[in-house]
Amino acid sequence: MGRLFGTDGVRGVANSNLTCELAMKLGRAAAMVLSNNSRRRPLFVIGMDTRISSEMLSSALTAGLCSVGADVMILGVVPTPAVAYLIGKYKADAGVMISASHNSAEYNGIKMFSGDGYKLPDVLEEEIESIVIDDSKEFKPAEGANVGKVTYAENPVKHYIDHLKSTVPNSLEGIKIAIDCANGSASTTAKSLMEQLGATADIICDKPDGININDNCGSTHLEKLKEYVVENKMDIGIAFDGDADRCLCVDENGNVIDGDQIMAMCALDMKERGKLSKNMAVGTILTNLGFVKFCEAFDIGFSATKVGDRYVLEEMLLEDYNFGGEQSGHIIFRDFATTGDGELTAIQVLSLIKRTGKKLSELAKVMDKYPQVSINVMVSQEGKVQFYTNHVVKEAIDKAKEKLADSGRIIVRPSGTEPKMRVMVECFDEKLMNDTANEVAEIIKKELGEL
Repeated sequence: MGRLFGTDGVRGVANSNLTCELAMKLGRAAAMVLSNNSRRRPLFVIGMDTRISSEMLSSALTAGLCSVGADVMILGVVPTPAVAYLIGKYKADAGVMISASHNSAEYNGIKMFSGDGYKLPDVLEEEIESIVIDDSKEFKPAEGANVGKVTYAENPVKHYIDHLKSTVPNSLEGIKIAIDCANGSASTTAKSLMEQLGATADIICDKPDGININDNCGSTHLEKLKEYVVENKMDIGIAFDGDADRCLCVDENGNVIDGDQIMAMCALDMKERGKLSKNMAVGTILTNLGFVKFCEAFDIGFSATKVGDRYVLEEMLLEDYNFGGEQSGHIIFRDFATTGDGELTAIQVLSLIKRTGKKLSELAKVMDKYPQVSINVMVSQEGKVQFYTNHVVKEAIDKAKEKLADSGRIIVRPSGTEPKMRVMVECFDEKLMNDTANEVAEIIKKELGEL
């Protein structure tokens, strides 16, 4: 992680540590770093989610961009992957999404994409940080006719939906779908997308009011969707997060189908259709061991990266793989997108159900999921740094590894987006799994200081 950028952009509590002043400085620095030298007036597209602070931060970022001569095209409320796609559609030099993804409404974030639609590599983020924090480059204000212009995109939602529709060769008619939009960005797209693909979907949590994004809904709170699917006898439930770059599913029995299971069914389908590049799937160190065993059983290669969809994508680009993702529901279909896309993932799963005639529960059986528990411990930023040198915590983790031996594993890491330490334990012995996770979490809480 950098000094400002985490694993998914710059994130914090809006108007507290993520201020308008910081957003303006980031806009100026981004224009200086990301401008295409062949274009006299660089163009940035800006999208946002439904948080009450998104408009405020977008305005500040826009002011920063325009102040150094960059033009800005406002996309309005759209999913994060729409920004990545529309950069190319509108021939922009870069794009920005104002969103804190799955976090609650008081948080917000600034995610940046380069002109090719990919999230920024570390070297460019570090250059932007250096300008903002160290004044490593002189800020030259634009004057007169050189000040950047602000325009508003025409039909950005339509263009994005048209793109998604083009990835599905068959109608989705006849599938009973329930969709939880998390009161976020998918509220502007999901209903129209499903209707245009021939499906009739019941949409819930699609009434954003600025503060209800991810509030007991969406991919991190599946209780409402599970209940709705079972009570209304739906074939599938689909849940997005606040900016719709994640997708999790609920089968017809109300069971959660997570990102690893979605990856398994889609990877096998792609392999059988000859669409899985180099016969490889990319996950992370937190990918369920059941997915690794699935890959072995079906002769599919597997590569594990650091946690974060950006690292999954980096590996895909480096080795020219076309499929990867995370348990959280960030799934990347690189034939169609440059980033994780929840709605793209959803319609690929729906297309698979339609083509095979199988229920979601049956498709998910291709992978046996290992029991896994994750505990989040609230810590300060200092606590996250001290994690790397605290001997008591290191000794506790080493003892946990010895106790689990070959029957499981433990991974402890600082969150890249929140003030938390994350403890994950995976083991077939669920008592051993839970006891181990709780013991390590308690020591971290004691040593690193709970907020």
